[in-house]
Amino acid sequence: MLSYRHGFHAGNPADVFKHTVLVALVQAMQHKDKGIRFIDTHAGPALYDLESEAALKNREFERGIGRLWAESPASGPRAEYQALVAAHNPDAALRFYPGSPLLLRSLLRPQDDLVLCELHPTEQKALAGRFGRDRQVSLHADDGYEALDRFLPPPTGRGLVLIDPSFEIRTEIADLTAALQQALGRFGHGVYAIWYPVIDGRDTTPDRMPAVLGLHGEQWLDLRVEFPADQRLGRMSGCGMAIVNCPFRARQVLTEMHAQWG
Repeated sequence: MLSYRHGFHAGNPADVFKHTVLVALVQAMQHKDKGIRFIDTHAGPALYDLESEAALKNREFERGIGRLWAESPASGPRAEYQALVAAHNPDAALRFYPGSPLLLRSLLRPQDDLVLCELHPTEQKALAGRFGRDRQVSLHADDGYEALDRFLPPPTGRGLVLIDPSFEIRTEIADLTAALQQALGRFGHGVYAIWYPVIDGRDTTPDRMPAVLGLHGEQWLDLRVEFPADQRLGRMSGCGMAIVNCPFRARQVLTEMHAQWG
């Protein structure tokens, strides 16, 4: 959706959970030496200024990364995530928030590569300015779902796809399911991480997706959290990360992290 701008929501509680899961998943997958292709289907502009007009309009970051920043140092996956955020705030004052493109880029090894997909012209320009000369990053200025046909399967046979749509359109779950069905037909053993909001009065959860896609047992891992009352974002009462084909090592790390989340 071209009307959606994540700058209004950057660093909120949903971002903290989503990006902590993402970092933990990537690092667990990288215990094997073989290169990984990472695909971000809804990339955004990569870096957000928390002092911008957009970020200050609702100040959602104060309920997310702002709370974590003010707390005692975290441990485990959350510490790894916080260290990556801190790297973009070298004076120790929280001002900039790295989105998934920068988090993924900071984790790339020489044998890995990254594909960033974005539809919004302004955010395409921001990505091009930051990554246009980066040989490990490919920019796809088009629909992220369609890009899966172009970039899958990866040449190394290992890949992680982050699917993080805005959920502004009512057909998002159906569109996402159809895209994932096609992607699994091309790259059946790939890892797919799907972020989704839990919104009061709307069906935004992927609960029916495993049955539609024929996924069973450990092919599907759904990590869902409920926000405390003071961290709710309007009608968004929580969020989740559903992972298809989660590797064993990552499953252990993420299950333990999810049990301790709060």
